[in-house]
Amino acid sequence: MRVLFLADHRPDRAPGQRFRWEQYLPYLRANGVECDVSFVLSEADDRVFYGRNDLWGKAKGALRAFDQRRVESSRAFLERYDVVFIHRRALFYGPPVMERRIARARPKLVFDFDDAIWVPGASEANRLFGWLKYTHKTAEIVRLADLVIAGNPYLEDFARREGARRIEVIPTTIDTEEYRPIPRHRDPSEPLCIGWTGSFSTIVYFEHALPALRRIKARYRDRVRFKVVGDGDYRVPELDIVGLPWRKETELEDLREMDIGIMPLPPTEWCEGKCALKGLQYMALGIPTVMSPVGVNTDVLEDGVDGYLAGSEEDWVQRLSELIDDAELRRRLGEAGRETVEKHYSVHSQRERYLNVLRSLAGEVPSTTGHGRERRSKPEATSSSD
Repeated sequence: MRVLFLADHRPDRAPGQRFRWEQYLPYLRANGVECDVSFVLSEADDRVFYGRNDLWGKAKGALRAFDQRRVESSRAFLERYDVVFIHRRALFYGPPVMERRIARARPKLVFDFDDAIWVPGASEANRLFGWLKYTHKTAEIVRLADLVIAGNPYLEDFARREGARRIEVIPTTIDTEEYRPIPRHRDPSEPLCIGWTGSFSTIVYFEHALPALRRIKARYRDRVRFKVVGDGDYRVPELDIVGLPWRKETELEDLREMDIGIMPLPPTEWCEGKCALKGLQYMALGIPTVMSPVGVNTDVLEDGVDGYLAGSEEDWVQRLSELIDDAELRRRLGEAGRETVEKHYSVHSQRERYLNVLRSLAGEVPSTTGHGRERRSKPEATSSSD
């Protein structure tokens, strides 16, 4: 079986790609799947597209991307593949022209998504061009695909409403061989680190926790410090926060400095579709985690068992205070969080299922659909046909 993976970004660049399918490539290749990866944004393109100026550079990059995808969606090019796997979209702007071309050709089409990407939105640098993303094409891609892989039940519900032919829910996962807890022998006089990781485009979610963090700082003063990873320009002087840029080379080191990991989210349609990646990263490293009870977060984490859910500002202050005051509680919740990730949200727990889903699509073996972690209210539906 030969599979072509289409994505926006180069490998190891975008969290969605890394934690949705890139980390499965070694396992797929070791089991006889030939995997080719095609991306349209180079490192140089990144600097142009996420910068505020150079409109001509953005236009040239967009045209290059279109021409590349035009070639790759031709029947002659696609004849060498059994499956084409599209993460989020084949092209980052415009209607689903490439997806239509692929659907008319021989390969089976897989559509994978991990956010509510049908909701309009754009980065600050490209706000004027947000309409070019053509976000309502997501519904058409769902209908074109032979298989939709949704990152959580909320996204699954959207795909079913839009008439998907076949749906599999495969959660965003962590490579627990790479993400390993390392015991820390901390100086009792050292302040506890409350940390958050993300990017310049998601820093707005961190700010939902600021009122609670201000109260925590007033209560504990020098006993706590705050760390923000993902935006090197971010500053909150009153809390001594100086943001760090995200770097793949230092990602684990930056995360392991955290004694408590937080994932605040507002209850918006976009956030309802998120896949709890930040929380899963903390939990995999044995870091006690506090998350907003939004979307799949309530499925991933059981409040008081393997982490904490905090809705209101009072909840955030109370839960963070409990963790700051109790080292044994931090240890217990951290270990339980790690166990949850190993069982339900690790690459190891999902890789065979991932392989078999692709094989069944190519007609090699029957599908062996397994279940992820059960939803709190009802069993998770992991496969459906309409």
